[in-house]
Amino acid sequence: MSVTPETADDLIVIGKIYSIHGVRGEVKVYSFTDPIDNLLDYKKLTLRRGNDVRQAELVSGRSHNGKFLVVKLKGLDDRDEAGLLREFEICVPRNLFPELTDGEYYWYQLQGLKVTNLEGQLLGKIVDLMETGSNDVMEVKPCPGSLDDRDRLLPYTEQCVLSVDLAAGEMKVDWDADF
Repeated sequence: MSVTPETADDLIVIGKIYSIHGVRGEVKVYSFTDPIDNLLDYKKLTLRRGNDVRQAELVSGRSHNGKFLVVKLKGLDDRDEAGLLREFEICVPRNLFPELTDGEYYWYQLQGLKVTNLEGQLLGKIVDLMETGSNDVMEVKPCPGSLDDRDRLLPYTEQCVLSVDLAAGEMKVDWDADF
């Protein structure tokens, strides 16, 4: 199956198949949703690994110790078939995501934003976000025009993040360039 670039650009990765579970074709999935079982709300899935793109239908799933999901996909009935799906990303179209209230953002919306501090210095752009337990952390890497070539980890907190302008592709932070 081929996916048009417009469709591919509209897909958001919500999980990744990393292993098999048992002998009946179930797969283990790292979910990128919060809580992790929100991934199970989506029945029609797109599986993607490089240029290999497939459609799949979720039959059932369950959380395993709150660390990963065990998922059954339609037509996947044995261990060997399931093993072929290792490292496939699980994607859904962004238009299926619930609407958020003002001031709330999905991680995919923050990735790629340029980050400037109160002094107007460009610190870099957001390349990744991580859950750490107490608060999420943004990984900011240098980009053209950056103040320096340092990688930075900034907390995603009210004290640090002052404003987000998705239209301008910018986030303003209270963060000293020397941190």
